[in-house]
Amino acid sequence: MIASKSSRILPWLLATFASTCALAASVVDNALLTREPSGAHWAGYGRTFDEQRFSPLRQVNAGNVKRLGLAWSLELDDVPNVTTVPLEVDGVIYFAAGYSIVHAVDARSGKLLWRYDPEVTKVGGQKLKTAWGSRGLAFWKGRVYAGTQDGRLIAVDARTGKLVWSVMTIAKDDNRYITGAPKVFNGLVVIGHGGADYGPVRGYVTAYDAETGKQRWRFHTVPGNPADGFENKAMEMAAKTWTGEWWKHGGGGTVWNAMTYDPEFNRIYLGTGNGAPWNQKIRSPGGGDNLFLCSIVALDADTGEYAWHYQTNPGETWDYNSAMDMVLATLPIDGQPRKVLLHAPKNGFFYVIDRATGKPISAEKIVKVTWAERIDLSTGRPVENPAARYPNGGARVSPANQGAHSWHPMAFNPRTGLAYIPVRESEDFYSDQGVDTKHWKHPPGMIFSTGLAPGAAPTDGPLMEPSSALLAWNPLTQQQAWRVPTPGEYSGGVLTTAGGLVFQADAGGKLNAYDAERGTRLWAGDLGVGTLSPPITYTVGGRQYVSILAGWMGGSTVYGKRSAAMGWVGREQPRRLLTFVLDGKGALPRPPHHTHPTPIDDPAFVVDAAKAKRGFIAYALNCLTCHGMDAIAGGYAPDLRASPIPLAVEVFDSVVRQGALAQRGMPPFADLGADDLDAIRHYLRQRARHDLQE
Repeated sequence: MIASKSSRILPWLLATFASTCALAASVVDNALLTREPSGAHWAGYGRTFDEQRFSPLRQVNAGNVKRLGLAWSLELDDVPNVTTVPLEVDGVIYFAAGYSIVHAVDARSGKLLWRYDPEVTKVGGQKLKTAWGSRGLAFWKGRVYAGTQDGRLIAVDARTGKLVWSVMTIAKDDNRYITGAPKVFNGLVVIGHGGADYGPVRGYVTAYDAETGKQRWRFHTVPGNPADGFENKAMEMAAKTWTGEWWKHGGGGTVWNAMTYDPEFNRIYLGTGNGAPWNQKIRSPGGGDNLFLCSIVALDADTGEYAWHYQTNPGETWDYNSAMDMVLATLPIDGQPRKVLLHAPKNGFFYVIDRATGKPISAEKIVKVTWAERIDLSTGRPVENPAARYPNGGARVSPANQGAHSWHPMAFNPRTGLAYIPVRESEDFYSDQGVDTKHWKHPPGMIFSTGLAPGAAPTDGPLMEPSSALLAWNPLTQQQAWRVPTPGEYSGGVLTTAGGLVFQADAGGKLNAYDAERGTRLWAGDLGVGTLSPPITYTVGGRQYVSILAGWMGGSTVYGKRSAAMGWVGREQPRRLLTFVLDGKGALPRPPHHTHPTPIDDPAFVVDAAKAKRGFIAYALNCLTCHGMDAIAGGYAPDLRASPIPLAVEVFDSVVRQGALAQRGMPPFADLGADDLDAIRHYLRQRARHDLQE
């Protein structure tokens, strides 16, 4: 009888327990994303709507952080890059890696719960020519939202990993793609796109119903052809700041990364990108501010109607995106609390902006800046150095186009009052010598092209070697609190906590914990590979965890030479999810392994110098983004100096022009002529022989 009674009760208990767990599941909505004081979850890109990347957790703190150890690791052998921000809700970690593949992982054990593959490599086509990967996703009421590289926005059930809905956000076969994280609020999910460097693209963002996927509103960031009419008064206003026939070049201004929702004003702030092409002499030959390039644009969150804008680079011509994170805070200014927006775009200034009006309160340089002397706060405009616009064909300019601060998110700690920014000191040479600016057209196909002379270099000495640092900056005083040099030319995104800590990964393969007040490094944990992704922290079962996706470089393979110098090169390097906890006893599956590809050569191959010169241009336009500067790879794509494929013309043609490896992420370059392909082969052999002799 006892056994019989137990057999009847046990299913009831299990069902009751399952029902209780379901009822206890956290509802991720405006309330949780506005203020989540427990720190239990990391449910948004910046944890909460303010994008501060600040956690109130203090179980791990400056006094005990040395006890942090690895809890578990999960190897990700089938994704090319992991430069993404994970989320955590109710003990499950969610992230999108590689070609927008969404994963769910148990936060206690590291067990993979489910994986949803949108099969981008089967449908992405020419959009696979970009190497940036997914930078994040969003969570709302039991669903995970992600953009795909081919331009879809997808909603996936967070419990099962099943697709709920999918919508194409771009036009068929255009040059747009998605790598940025969606933004979810008020039952809407908003997504932008990239692509302005790869063709005539006009930027926009689109809001969809989070439940159904139905489009609710769309806002363009630059005006189209005036003859077609304007979508709204904002576009009519913006068109007055352009000249020539800019719409034929697209204009640019894509929102490829940062968006911030402000629940206090019910606004969404868009961080817009550079012009298409970069060179303003081409897209707007008569000058002008070119709104809304390189701007923060504030919109009504429910309708998408324009509220205000602030442009960091009027008439920009250096790829100085304002697509970097925009952090919300309340600061005591002139004795009064002010609701402000903190912004550190590529151009090297740190801005404090009034969120109510969009007016700048202060702006100061955080790295070496030569394109402008200062920001005139009476007008909000930069006081430019005229020579920086390369009026005579070429100019040295700091920062370089990669920026003083790129997509790697900064953090703000309201307890210390400091912003923590991964900064980069750099210099570039901008030149349009030999470029027909009056008749320039973007090359056919999805090819990286800027309206500048590819490969141009100064004749009066080498450019500054780029370097990186973690900078602690006081927004009130606009002064440095401390600065710590970091290895390589990039360092990772930042997390800060109430435990008095700042966490950041670096190119040397370490996850570091710094004292938030003084910048002293208190702990470093091995990741086994150089890493740029930002960490997150959360609690499960009363324990605080720190998780990070580790893997080298992602979309920064343009600088393959410097990546290769760190030794994190090639497909053999790990991509993994690592989680740390106090007194963790785990060990890396394999120790760090630095590799340096060895170029190979065919002694019978006779290099034609003229073909090699032409091949350099063709390589720069078609191959550089994935396979690296000077043909030295620094990421998942193979080093073509060390690959046997270019040695055989038929095999090289089948891969490059016919798409034999499309399912592995190598798209076909059907627009590339056989003569160009042959020229690239001569360039690669020339590079290989040069590097073998060094």
